[in-house]
Formats: sequence, C-alpha cells, structure tokens
Amino acid sequence: MSYAIYDTQIGPVCIREEDGAVTQLFRMEVGQEPVGPQEQTEFLNRAAQQVREYLSGKRETFDLALAPKGTPFQQQVWKALQSIPYGETRSYRQIAEEIGNPKAVRAVGHANHRNPILLLIPCHRVIGSNKSLTGFAAGLEVKQKLLDLESAAKTQWVDSKERQVTLC
Repeated sequence: MSYAIYDTQIGPVCIREEDGAVTQLFRMEVGQEPVGPQEQTEFLNRAAQQVREYLSGKRETFDLALAPKGTPFQQQVWKALQSIPYGETRSYRQIAEEIGNPKAVRAVGHANHRNPILLLIPCHRVIGSNKSLTGFAAGLEVKQKLLDLESAAKTQWVDSKERQVTLC
C-alpha cells in the first residue's frame, strides 16, 4: 500500500493504492499528512493524470481499478453512484430507490459522505431532492465547480453533435 500527493486544479489531492487499485482519493487540507509510505508509482501517476484530465474537461470516465473499503451497504451505494452518467445528477432519494431501499435516504447520505474515493466515485453528482447542493468533502464550492464543469462539457458535446447533424 502506498500513496502520493499531486497538485490538481482543485488543490493538492492524495491518492492511495493497494494491489493496483485506488483505495482512497481525497483533497488535502492544510497541514494534513497521510500515514504510510509515500511513493509515486506508475499506477498512482496514471491515476493522477486521469484526475487532471477530468478536471480540465478532457475526460469523462476513468479506467482505473477501485477498491474502496466500507460496509456492504456503503459498497452498494458507491456502486450506484458510479452509474450516474457524466453531466447528470441524482438525489439521495433516487439513489435509495435505485438500491431497493427507498426509506434509506439518510443512510445513503451517510454512505455518500463516507465515500473514500472522491471524483472517481462521483458523490458530487448527488444533490438534494429540491435540487440544492448538499455536503461535499472537498467543499460546496468545489462541488459546484465539478457540476459546472460536467454541465459545460456535456453542453459543448451536444452542441457539436447537433452541428454535425445539421451539416450532414
């Protein structure tokens, strides 16, 4: 198990890997020091590159193995989060319904809050039922920036596709 710290468009992030899979990705706080050996492996460098590409609007999906540690319920919620398409959002209620437990809205919120792999498991795509921004480990300002990034990129893709259709 090793980790490395990388500068990104949202500030320094720590990426931790174990056996060729990302186990954690979080935004570093001032004065925060992760525990364990720091080593920039080829895998961690590839993960950091994909994160930077995503944050610059050049990547919509990631092709990295993920191994988040959590309870079976958390794993179920995190898997559902990964099915939210780029540029779209879901409410906590929608996630609870998707996992077959519509009364577990608060538990879904707690699992979302405990997501150990920021961005790659897109908890930023989950909003309140009233469309309001709700908590995010990296802060609501970063959450809004990520949603704006995805919305703008998706709009550009749709616009270019529409132009292609009208040109043909």
